[in-house]
Amino acid sequence: MWLEFLPQTHVETVRFVPDVASQSVTVQLTLAGEASLDVAVTYAGKPVGEAHVDQAAGTLTIGVPLSEKHLWEIGHGRLYDVVLTFGADRVTSYFGLRDVRYDGYKFLLNGKSVFQRLVLDQGFYPTGIFTAPDDATFEADIALSVACGFNGARLHQKVVDPRYLYHCDRAGYMVWGEMASWGIDMADADGLYHFLPEWLAAVRRDWSHPSIVTWCPFNETWDIDGRPQRLDAINLVYQTTKALDATRPCVDTSGNYHGATDLYDVHDYTQDPAVMAQHFDGTQAANGEFWDEHDARQHYQAGLPIAVSEYGGIKWAPGTAEGVAWGYGEPTDEAAFAARYRGLTDVLLGNPHVSSFCYTQLYDVEQERNGLYYYDRTPKFNPALFAAINQQKAAIED
Repeated sequence: MWLEFLPQTHVETVRFVPDVASQSVTVQLTLAGEASLDVAVTYAGKPVGEAHVDQAAGTLTIGVPLSEKHLWEIGHGRLYDVVLTFGADRVTSYFGLRDVRYDGYKFLLNGKSVFQRLVLDQGFYPTGIFTAPDDATFEADIALSVACGFNGARLHQKVVDPRYLYHCDRAGYMVWGEMASWGIDMADADGLYHFLPEWLAAVRRDWSHPSIVTWCPFNETWDIDGRPQRLDAINLVYQTTKALDATRPCVDTSGNYHGATDLYDVHDYTQDPAVMAQHFDGTQAANGEFWDEHDARQHYQAGLPIAVSEYGGIKWAPGTAEGVAWGYGEPTDEAAFAARYRGLTDVLLGNPHVSSFCYTQLYDVEQERNGLYYYDRTPKFNPALFAAINQQKAAIED
């Protein structure tokens, strides 16, 4: 924590809306008081854009053309620095110039099809549980993921430390922005009353991070005491999220039951690659695309982008007593583990309609032993093994 002096006339909020097509950024501000406002944009220390407003006050939107185009891409953050001067207040920030959207089944980053090779990152740390000891830990976790051939992560059911998002921004590392939702009763009006304000506060706080490519408010909205979730409540959260931020896709719920959503995702922890192949070849699918464990409660809308936002979860915990640690299956040796990982992953990479996967998970956590790394971040296997599998060209990619 820290304290700093805040002038009476100051910048209250700022967010950046990059526009790749026009090579510009729109700066949206909320101001307290009235004063002149200057916006200075630099890239690698070189001035590339500026704007000035006399007697600025209230809510303000300013367009700033950029003299140089440096795109935020996978593995390349290429961040622009910004200095806002409003009276005696001086604010430093940054943004990334990038565009994300879906075109049919394809996820597009700056107009190019990109397969999201994600890994589940629950944000557990041996020394602090939910609190990382330092920035170096965030940077190291990103590096561990990239070493295994992933290009992003689901930040699973947690509003993460914004410093982590900063390092994701710098690394060109895609993430899903998520919210804690385990056990919430969305069949009760109190669930929405408590959930929605906190979720919208998280979206507002993290809006300008270029690394966030998808919003995901819920995870597996299971029935509570036999009562299904209220679909109208889930839809309201989706619609409110889109009203606040129309620049990103939003999946209403990762896994299980969908209502209004920009993409349709499923969780599939099948351990047999042959069965996984059957799940995604259309032969067992009432919807003609994939097997859906919960299709009795929902219906896939033809043409929606398809993601498998949890799969794998293969347990590897030699010497651990049965039932002590969670995981799916348990291969007998490293070769069997690698064969299963390859078989499951190849099914998803080879499907021309699947736009992303998320493997469970990057490292072991408190009660789970299905990471590719141990809890202390030492590797269970050579990361190059997974990188060679994950970095194969996906069928959906151009």
